[in-house]
Amino acid sequence: MNGIELDEASLRILHELQNNAELSNADLAERIGLSPSPCWRRVSELKQSGVLRGSVYLVDPLKLGLAVNVFVHVSLKQQDKDSLNVFTEAISQRPEVMECYLMSGDADFMLRVVIQDLIKYQTLLIDCLTQIPGVASIRSSFALSQVKYTTALPTAHCRAVPTR
Repeated sequence: MNGIELDEASLRILHELQNNAELSNADLAERIGLSPSPCWRRVSELKQSGVLRGSVYLVDPLKLGLAVNVFVHVSLKQQDKDSLNVFTEAISQRPEVMECYLMSGDADFMLRVVIQDLIKYQTLLIDCLTQIPGVASIRSSFALSQVKYTTALPTAHCRAVPTR
């Protein structure tokens, strides 16, 4: 695991903070069964090691009028380094693009776009995505409902396996 070993207490800290980053150190310590000083020290170590990279508030997209989730599969004319860089640079400038992945398989990239409505998506598609040099094809899939959404990463695989 990249040289970082996490014991049970650290894994419990990760679990609690992924569910509520607003916990006070005292509340966190109580929930994981440590006193506040060692708890604070462990959180500091997790931050210094890069395991914890910050804390954010999660904003409800519907409250902001962002009702449409679109998964966009983009294929490029060629997959050379320059074409990939041109595409990633153009996409990184778009706030509607929440996620972008370089993919294997049929498409070169998969994007998750969060946007107000179909008209705004059409504008993004025509004025931005189709204008990026090297784009060969774009396929869009619209999410009808969100079945599961989480930002919490699984940690069970980090637990020590008992030796025999």
